Amino acid sequence: MILASEMIRNLKFNSQGLIPAIAQDYRDGTILMMAWMNAESIQKTLATGEAHYWSRSRSELWHKGATSGHIQKVKELLYDCDGDTILIKIEQIGDIACHTGARSCFFNSVEIIPHQSSF
Repeated sequence: MILASEMIRNLKFNSQGLIPAIAQDYRDGTILMMAWMNAESIQKTLATGEAHYWSRSRSELWHKGATSGHIQKVKELLYDCDGDTILIKIEQIGDIACHTGARSCFFNSVEIIPHQSSF
């Protein structure tokens, strides 16, 4: 188990001080959303046990579900081998993660056509 302070030192933030974070349902593995985190949002997430992100559009800390009630209870937080992506395994309260009202933000399916050479 890694201490929070050590974890933050191990992360590779981009030039804006942000790192991508994937929220995944801890029960069934469904990818629910991707958002950005900074050091402050990571610390707040670890301190409260609820997901906090950085809103790039509003330039402020964002407590996921604070206004909608669709809070994300953190069950586990991991980072990848390169230290440039975070995975947050969560319990999604209300079973809605997307601002559209969908369970997951990933609902736009693309048809795969093997050997297609032009787009």
